[in-house]
Amino acid sequence: MGAVDHHRRDRTPVTPLAELTALEVAAGRRRLVGPVDLRVEDGERVGVVGPSGSGKSLTVAALLGDLPPGTRATGRARVAGVDLLDALPRDLAALRGRVTAAVVQDSATALDPLARVGHQVGLPARRVRGLSRTAARAETLDLLGRLGFADPAAVAGAWPAQLSGGQRQRVSLAVALAARPRLLVADEPTTALDTVAQATVLRLLGAVLDAPGAPALVLVSHDLAVVAQLCDRVVVLAGGRVVEAAPTATLLAAPQHPVTRSLVAAARAAEPATGVGA
Repeated sequence: MGAVDHHRRDRTPVTPLAELTALEVAAGRRRLVGPVDLRVEDGERVGVVGPSGSGKSLTVAALLGDLPPGTRATGRARVAGVDLLDALPRDLAALRGRVTAAVVQDSATALDPLARVGHQVGLPARRVRGLSRTAARAETLDLLGRLGFADPAAVAGAWPAQLSGGQRQRVSLAVALAARPRLLVADEPTTALDTVAQATVLRLLGAVLDAPGAPALVLVSHDLAVVAQLCDRVVVLAGGRVVEAAPTATLLAAPQHPVTRSLVAAARAAEPATGVGA
């Protein structure tokens, strides 16, 4: 079984872009996640995988400083030197777009149904990067073109409801990338898509991440076959804990934990569609 070796850059130890240390998330007396340790360097691609209910989404919510109401976190969560668990709302707001951006599973709710695509993609470029309307428009068309739209101008003038699910997810990616964040968190970004649309989104996302100055990626999925296509390293969660973490090729070749072995078996079964195989 093989995985893509991206050779992103020299891995000389540096202060990580993002780091979770002994993170625990609880609701009342019930511990939902933890302890979890996770480190992401600039330019690195890390997959977070596990079965449903393993704590993946809560873990990355902590990484974004966006835990749901009624939960509390202990340990440490830092991004770009900011302690997310102690940060003020204005500090968290300053990180979003400029440092972190997110793509979620449901593009239908992520996009504003009452705003045209071009406005939504251009807005982060204007607000975060200070681009003029003209420059933001050019950036919007460039991003839409890089994400596979043959007629970016037509898509920019469309309403979200006029697009397919796969097209809306590509627009969501464009919105997330428009501010040029350092860290892109994608939480199950292809789960709601059909096989063809999923393959298209993954291929285009990979091309964007290969470009100079691309952000680091944390890709969350229950599907190891999806993660293996894009990520250098994989962290496996089960029962809210990290049960295995390794470079992607190592984990695919010699999974150690029973949960990891089941995920690898599922990825092998999906080989004809994903290119992940023995």
